[in-house]
Amino acid sequence: MRKIVFGLFASVLSISFVATNASANATEASPQQLNIYSARNEALIKPLLDQFAAQHDVTINLVTGKADALLARAKSEGRFSPVDIIITTDVGRLSRAKSQGLTQPITAVLPDFVTLQDPQQHWVALTTRNRPIMINPKKIAPGEITRYEDLLKPEYKGRVCVRSSTNIYNQSMVAAMLIQQGEALTLAWAKGLVDNFARRPKGGDRDQIKAVVAGVCDIALANTYYLAAMRNADAESVAIANQVKVVWPNQSDRGVHLNISGIAVAKYAQNTDIANQLITFMLGQQAQDWYAKTNHEYPVDPKIEWSSTLQAMGTFTSENVELNQVGELNAKALQIMDKSGWQ
Repeated sequence: MRKIVFGLFASVLSISFVATNASANATEASPQQLNIYSARNEALIKPLLDQFAAQHDVTINLVTGKADALLARAKSEGRFSPVDIIITTDVGRLSRAKSQGLTQPITAVLPDFVTLQDPQQHWVALTTRNRPIMINPKKIAPGEITRYEDLLKPEYKGRVCVRSSTNIYNQSMVAAMLIQQGEALTLAWAKGLVDNFARRPKGGDRDQIKAVVAGVCDIALANTYYLAAMRNADAESVAIANQVKVVWPNQSDRGVHLNISGIAVAKYAQNTDIANQLITFMLGQQAQDWYAKTNHEYPVDPKIEWSSTLQAMGTFTSENVELNQVGELNAKALQIMDKSGWQ
C-alpha cells in the first residue's frame, strides 16, 4: 500500500512536501509516483486519492492551492515541472491550461457516457455544476422569476447580489450568453443586471447566499455546489442555506448555465500511464458516487444517483453549448462585463 504526500502551497514559486505516513519505508526502491496539482480543496479530493493509491500501489504527491496560481506555477516550471495531473474547476481554466501548452491528450479509453470533454481530449469533465438564481422566498413569489432576463426588471433595482466580474464562474456564464445570444444582447443584459445591483460585487458565492438571508438583497446568482455545501455544514450554515430557494432559469428555452470541474494530463508528465489510470478511476462508479453523495456535485455518469441534498433542489434542463468555446470566450466576456460597469 502506498502513501499520499501532501504539498503545502506556499507561493507560485515554491512547494514543500510533507509526508502523512511517517512509517513509510524511505528506502524502498523506485516506488511508482504520481504528482498532482489540485485546485480542489484537500477534503474534497483526498478520500478518492487514498482509495486510488491503495488500489494501484502508488505514492501520490498532492499539491493543493488556488486554481490560477497552480496553472501559473506549472507554466513557470515549463518542461521541468514535476506535475503529472491537473485537477481544476471551470472550463475557462481547463481551456486556458490547454492554450498555454500545459496539457497533453488523454490516452485512457473514456466511458461511453463521457460527452463533456475537449475535442482533442486535453481535458475531461469529472462533475458538472450549475449557476441558477437563488432567492429569498419571503420576498420573491413562486413563479415571479423564471429567466435570467427577469433579473433586469425595474422592480428588482437594488435587490440583486453577485460576485465580481473577475470571478471565472461569472465570466463563463457571460461567455455562454455570448454564444447563445450575441454581443449586443449580452451587453444589454449585463448593463441591466448592474443597474439592479444591491451593492458593489464582493465575496464568494456563499457570501451572496448569506447576503440574501441577511436582507442585503433578495436575489443572487450562485453555483449549486456552494448552497449544497452549506446545507451539509455547521448548524449556522444550514440555518442560512435553508432560507434560500433555488430557481432554475430559462427552462423553456436555453436552460440554466452549466459548467464543470475537470482533469487533465500535464504536458511534461513523467508518469503518464498511472495518470491515465487515475482519470479512468475518477470516472468510475466509486468516484462518481463519492462526488454525488459526499461532495454534492452532479456526476457526469447519468447512472449515479444524486445526493438527497441535490434531489431536494429539483430537476432542471442545462444549456447546451460547446464548453471549449465558452473557455475561449472568457476574455471577451470580461470585456463585456467591464463595459457594462460590472466591477
